[in-house]
Formats: sequence, structure tokens, C-alpha cells
Amino acid sequence: MGDLQQQLAELRRRVRKIDRKYAEGPPIRASEHIAEAAGLPRPAHSYVEEWLSGEEVESGFGKHFETEKIFERHRRHGSADIGALADLPGDMLGSLEIPEAAPQEWAFLDTETTGLSGGTGTCAFLVGVGRITAEGFRVRQFFMREHGEEASLLDALARYLQPFRVLITYNGRAFDQPLLETRYRLNRARPPFSRMEHLDLLFGARRLWKLRFDRCRLVDLENQVLGVEREGDVPGALIPYIYFEYLRTRQAARLLPVFHHNQIDILTLACLTAIVPRAFHSEDALTNGAEMAGVARWLREAGELERSRDLFRRAIEAGLADELLFRTMWDVAALERRLGGPAVAMWSDLASARNPFRAQAMEELAKHWEHQEKDYARALDLTRSAREIEDSAELRRREERLMRRVGKASRPGRARRRKRPV
Repeated sequence: MGDLQQQLAELRRRVRKIDRKYAEGPPIRASEHIAEAAGLPRPAHSYVEEWLSGEEVESGFGKHFETEKIFERHRRHGSADIGALADLPGDMLGSLEIPEAAPQEWAFLDTETTGLSGGTGTCAFLVGVGRITAEGFRVRQFFMREHGEEASLLDALARYLQPFRVLITYNGRAFDQPLLETRYRLNRARPPFSRMEHLDLLFGARRLWKLRFDRCRLVDLENQVLGVEREGDVPGALIPYIYFEYLRTRQAARLLPVFHHNQIDILTLACLTAIVPRAFHSEDALTNGAEMAGVARWLREAGELERSRDLFRRAIEAGLADELLFRTMWDVAALERRLGGPAVAMWSDLASARNPFRAQAMEELAKHWEHQEKDYARALDLTRSAREIEDSAELRRREERLMRRVGKASRPGRARRRKRPV
């Protein structure tokens, strides 16, 4: 309960900070100055156009609001160089099975929705699309000021995505794309995603960093990989409630952090896209042992056993926490056995120290000394040691068989027969 109360207190503190930041009233338009001079009350509503640069866009399906933010190429996002995004090679995504396409043809998409669990009742009230340009990184945001503007928003989004060949998201395969496809179908429109290659960066990020970091949420990687510390950011869990409050009050001020949150999420997604595929494209770019181990596991799943073994060994040399170290040593030994290499040394190291794989290593060594070296006494000692750590029916059967073999080998007649010349 203590951790929960602490988290709630931190959440309240962040909400108060956001409230203070955006507590000032909306800018007064010239027409409102005239109204005040005439003694008339100011209107209660403050429209989103008064707070954000952008425009009301009209289509054949109605109206909606659009705004665009540019992050200039000379700026940095933590350790990431925004200008370097335009220089990324077109074949860089090939390591994650995405066909070659110029960076200018990549669309980075993220949504802010009326619910976090999906379902037909959930809609995306704000859709942001980032793109790489010569001037910098641009984020176009499509916003529906009320539910009646959804059809117009979706139509504009589909038209905007036409020049792009690759869709890049973070958990978009499970959430953003299915949600938007549902909304298109409910509006009797065709979703624009079928012709685009989809890279969900979450899967690559997990392979690369799950052994290094406790969590692989986008905001966590933003902080731990890029070194970005957000100030006054709105928690994602509060965003649906902020939008519902906007629909009820029409006060747009508290929506500003939501727009900013969406922009930074998309910028972070682009910067991480410059890192994750490169790690899978060339192991030489890796310097952290846990990252090496993560990529080595992926190589093993892909059938690249020799590359996987070599990278596992590099990870051990680079340094790993004990728990990951022992797991990696076990993985190396397993790969060596599959490749016909020397696994005995790694099993011996595991058997000599207390760790979760000690009993298994002793059992593998017992098999080696029994079947390869025919040293039944040594195999028996290892089997008994393994049983003391982690007993099993298989180890008991192995011990009984080895005891019979040791007994036979110790009989005088058998010993005399061994001395006869072959």
C-alpha cells in the first residue's frame, strides 16, 4: 500500500504542476475587448484555435482542426541529433524485415484516445504523424473538437498518409492501427494502412533492451536511452479524462499538454528508430553487455547460431549482472553443444559456483564423463552433487545406472580383462 500511496501522491503533484502551468486565462481577442468595453460578458468558451497555431480544415465529410510542429534540424532531443534523421540510410530497416525506403517515406504515428483498452467505443481524438524533412522533424496533428468531426479527421489522415511507404509505431500493431481501422470501418471508409509496411518498434526495442532495463515503455526508453527528462508532462492515463472535460467545458487550455505529449512521443519514436535497427544490422555498434545478450537471443531465434554464440561471448566479456551472466553462460554452452564445439569449460565454470544453473551444469558434465570419457566414477560424483542441489527422477535413474557401471568396472576379473592387449 505504501508504494501505491506514493504513486498517487506523485500523480497528484504532477497534475497540480500542470494546472499551475496552464492556469492563465486564454488570450483576449479584439472582439472580446470590444465586448468588455461595451459592458458585455466575455464568452465562456476558449477554442483550441486561440491556443495553438493551426487551422480549421474542411473536407467533404465536415470540419476538424490541424496543427503542425517542427523540431528544427539543428536541435537535439536528449542525446539524439534531430538533423541526422534525414541522413539515415534507406536500407536501415531491413534488419527488422522492412523493405528499403527513404527516411522521407517513413510516417511515425501515435494516437491519443478516449480509452486505453480499445474496443468499438474508443476513438482517437488526436492523431499525430511525424515525418523527416530537410528542415527538421515535422509533426502534423489531426484533432477532432467534437465527435461529429471524426469522419473529416479520418479522411484527412488517409490523404496525408498517401505519400508514405512505411508506417512506424510503438505498440501500434496491437493498439493504434486496429483502433483506427475500426473507426474507418464504422465510418464506412477504407483504412489507409494495407498498402504500407508496418514497423512496430516495440518488438525490436524489447529484444534490445529488456535485459538491460526493467521496463521498455516509450517514456522509460526516452529517459534511459536518450537522456530526456520530461517536465510537466501529462500522464497518459489522464489523457482520456482531460478530453472528456474539454468536451464538457469547451475550455481548451488543459488540452495543450496533451498535444505536447503526443509531439514528444512521436519525436522520441523517430529518435529510437535511428538506434534500434542499427543494433540488429551490425553487432559492432553494440557496447553494452545486456544489449549484446538481447541481440544474441534474437540471432539464435533467427537460426544464426554462430553469430549468436560469438555475441553471447562478447556480452560476457563486456560485463553482465550475475543473474544475466549465468543465463548467458548457459546459453553459450548450449550453443557450443549444438555446433559441436567445446561446452565442457563453460559447464565446469557454472558447476563451480552457486547459481541457478549449477545442478543442470553438473548433470551435463556427468553425461559428458559417462558417454564421452567413460569415467563412470567422476560422472557418479557429479550426479550425486547435482542431486544434493536439485533432485529429480532422472538424476536418480542416472545414479543407479552409474553405480552399476562403477561396480562392474571395479571387479578384479574385469580389471584383468582390461589389461589384455587388444
